[in-house]
Amino acid sequence: MKLKHLVLAAAAPLALAACGTPSDAEGTTDVATAEAGAPITAEEVAAAQTAWGEGIVAIGKVFTEEGDVKAAAEKHIADFYAYEGGDTVLFKPTLAAEDQFRGDADEALSYFIGTEGTEDKGFAIKPWTAVRWENEGTVTDGDSAMAMGNYYFTDTDGNDTKVEYTFGYVRAEDGSLKINLHHSSVPFSS
Repeated sequence: MKLKHLVLAAAAPLALAACGTPSDAEGTTDVATAEAGAPITAEEVAAAQTAWGEGIVAIGKVFTEEGDVKAAAEKHIADFYAYEGGDTVLFKPTLAAEDQFRGDADEALSYFIGTEGTEDKGFAIKPWTAVRWENEGTVTDGDSAMAMGNYYFTDTDGNDTKVEYTFGYVRAEDGSLKINLHHSSVPFSS
C-alpha cells in the first residue's frame, strides 16, 4: 500500500507514544512508549519519523541560540538510534563520501554537529526549520519495521531540500522505537 503525503496532524499525537518529542531548545523529552514486545505499527513509525524531524529542527535551534548543541545532539542520538541498545546501527548519511558509514554514536554525532578537519559540517546545525516526510511504503514485521520514501528539509529561507531515505526500526526494551537502519541520499540527477 502506498502512503503518500503523510498527514502530520494525525501522526503528531502518536509521536508521543513512539519516541521523544522536542519540549524546548535543549532537545527532546522522553515520554510514554508502547509496551516492550508489542508489534510495531505503521502509525508508530510515522510518529517516530515526525519526532525525529522535530529533533533535527531542535538541534538547529539550540545551535542558533548558542546553546549546548553537543548535548542536544547526543540526546537526539540516544533517543532515536539503537547504538546504546547494543544493536548494530547501519547509518549512511546523505552528505558523507569519505566516512560513508557511521557505526557508532560518536560518528553520528560528528555528522549531525560537525567536526573540524573532516567532511562533517554539521547537518543538523544548518539549521532546518521543518522536516516533512512522504513515505513510499512502510513494512512492519512484529518487532521491526522499515520505511522508505522522501523527506524534505526546509531551510531558513523556506527552500526545501529533497532527500531519499530508508529507515529501519526496532523496539527497545523500554518500548520506544529506535533506528537501526538509516540510509539517505540525494536523488539521482543526470
